Amino acid sequence: MPAVTTNLGVGAAITDAVPAAAGARLLGEGDTAECDGRGDGTDGPLEQLTVNITRRSSFALNLISKLTGDTRTDTVNRALQVYAYLGQVTAHGGSVYVRPTAGTRIGRLEVL
Repeated sequence: MPAVTTNLGVGAAITDAVPAAAGARLLGEGDTAECDGRGDGTDGPLEQLTVNITRRSSFALNLISKLTGDTRTDTVNRALQVYAYLGQVTAHGGSVYVRPTAGTRIGRLEVL
């Protein structure tokens, strides 16, 4: 079965060996009907947002920014898009599986 890639925007994508369920619409597939046009990554203006994050989240943000070389803004944008994708997958009855390191078993990802 051919791989299916779901574009998450901001340079991120998820490649699946299994296509999305018939009729399922996932973030980044060109459907912006649910966006209000602000900061949606298209040609609209950016939306400024001020948030308070925990020490744990601050550590995670700094860690992934250093690993990827992305700005903190790009990292937060990507994180929100991935989180929305994961929410859509699970809302449609799907599951997400990960392999933490090469050679380890695949396990189901649960966002608590």
